[in-house]
Amino acid sequence: QVQLVESGGGVVQAGGSLNVSCTASGHTICITTMAWYRLTPGKKRELVASVTKGDSTYVADSVKGRFIISRDNAKNMLYLRMNRLQPEDTAVYYCNAATNQDICIMIEPSYWGQGTQITVSL
Repeated sequence: QVQLVESGGGVVQAGGSLNVSCTASGHTICITTMAWYRLTPGKKRELVASVTKGDSTYVADSVKGRFIISRDNAKNMLYLRMNRLQPEDTAVYYCNAATNQDICIMIEPSYWGQGTQITVSL
């Protein structure tokens, strides 16, 4: 199994910045791509950004130029640096980890953290 725990959420004023992180534990050797998703108050789930084990990144158009995703494989950590936050960024942010099913067949293909609330106020 893989356990994911997010930290760093909170309330920030529009235009501000916030860092969130995700700590992975358990069968971390199985983890391939890690990602941040968010669930908006309107219950729309959106892929915010992802990063492969080789550090190739994807960032959604809605946050491109404002959010930066990174990971530290040695520390089993995933990070999201959020700049110039806007009210529409308000959501619960979830850490996700995909696993290599070729070598780790006994665990789930994907794991989720419990989520961290980020609220951007005017």
